[in-house]
Amino acid sequence: MAGDIDQDALAAEWGMALEEQGSSGSDAEQGWESVGEDGMAHVSAGSKGGAERILNQEEIDNLLGFSIEDLALSDNGGIRAIIDSAMVAYERLPMLDIVFDRLVRLLTTSLRNFTSDNVEVSLDRIHAVRFADYLNSIPLPAILSIFKAEEWDNFGIATVDSSLIYSIIDVLLGGRRGVTAIRVEGRPYTTIEMGLVKRMIEVILADAEAAFRPISPVTFKIDRLETNPRFAAISRPNNAAILVRFRIDMEERGGSIEMLLPYATLEPIRDRLMQTFVGEKLGRDPVWEGHLATEIFQARTHVEAVLYENKFPLRKLMNLKVGDTLVLDMKPDALVKVRCGDETLTEGRMGRVGDKVAIRIQKPLRRGRTSMTQFEQISSGGQEQ
Repeated sequence: MAGDIDQDALAAEWGMALEEQGSSGSDAEQGWESVGEDGMAHVSAGSKGGAERILNQEEIDNLLGFSIEDLALSDNGGIRAIIDSAMVAYERLPMLDIVFDRLVRLLTTSLRNFTSDNVEVSLDRIHAVRFADYLNSIPLPAILSIFKAEEWDNFGIATVDSSLIYSIIDVLLGGRRGVTAIRVEGRPYTTIEMGLVKRMIEVILADAEAAFRPISPVTFKIDRLETNPRFAAISRPNNAAILVRFRIDMEERGGSIEMLLPYATLEPIRDRLMQTFVGEKLGRDPVWEGHLATEIFQARTHVEAVLYENKFPLRKLMNLKVGDTLVLDMKPDALVKVRCGDETLTEGRMGRVGDKVAIRIQKPLRRGRTSMTQFEQISSGGQEQ
C-alpha cells in the first residue's frame, strides 16, 4: 500500500540519519524512533541509551542539593536539607572533655575496688544527639538508670547494655576469670541483677560527682531504674543532649555504659563548661576586682577643703585692684566641702588642732557607683581628718 511505502521510506531515511550520527548514543538524546510496518512507533536500538542516560555531576548536585559554591551557605536544599535537619548543631564545651577524662581515671580505680578484678575503662566518644533518636537507638535488653542532678534541678540517663550487665553479675557472684559471660535472653532481669547493677551505677555516679566538683558541686541521685526506654522520657524528643559512651573491659568480659545529659541539665554550668582550662574567668573576675579595689584603696590622693566658691563675671575680676574687699556670703557655722578633683566627697566643719587648721567630718563619705569591699567596712558615723 502507498501508506506502507511512505512509512518504509521514512524509516529508511531516519536509519540513514542514525548511521551518519554514529552509535555514540546521541540519537537517544534526540529521541529517535522507528516506525514499523504495523504503523506503531518502536524505540530503536540507539534510543535505549536515552532511557539509561548518565547524569553529569552538575545535574547530580542539583538533584541532591549539594553544591561546592553553596556549602558555606545555610539555605541548603534537597537531601542536604533533610540530612542537616536530623543533625544536632551544638556549641563546643571544652571542659566536658576534661571532666570525662578525669571520670575515666576515677572509674578505673573505683570499679577495680568494686569488682576485685582487673578493670580497664576507656572513653569511646562524646557527641551530641537528639533525645528521641537516642531512645530509639538503645539496644535491648538494657537497664536505664534515671538520675537527678540535685543542684542543677534536672535529670540524666545512665544506660548499661546487656553485655556489661551479665559481665558484672558474673564477676560479683564469683564467676571464673577469662570466661565470656553467658547471656540469658528472653526474660526480665531479676531483683538480684537489678540490685547489683544499681550498686555499680551508684559507684559511677559518685565518681561523676567528683569529676564535676572542680567545675560545680553537684549530687547525682538515682531516681529509678527502667528496662523500657519509653518510661525514661526526661526531655522533649527534639531536644539536644550530650551522649558519652564508656567501654569497660574485665579481661575477656565487658560491655559499655552510656551517660546522657540533656542541654537543659548542663545549662546552669554552661559558661563554666565553655572554658578552655580550669580557672579561666568569663566576664567578671571577683579576684581581680578585689585586688584592684585594694590597690585603689591604698593609693594616695590629693584632697581640697573648699570654704567658699562663687562665680564672677570676667569684667569684675579684671577691675579688681589692690585693697578691694571680696565679701564671702558664709556663716561662721557653715560647712566646708571636701573635694577630690571635681568630686565632692563629704562636708565638715573647720577648726584648729594645735597650730594646724583641721576639718571635722560631719557627713559620711559618698560612695562611688562601683562598690568596693573596703568601703563596706566604713561605718556611717563621722570620722576626723
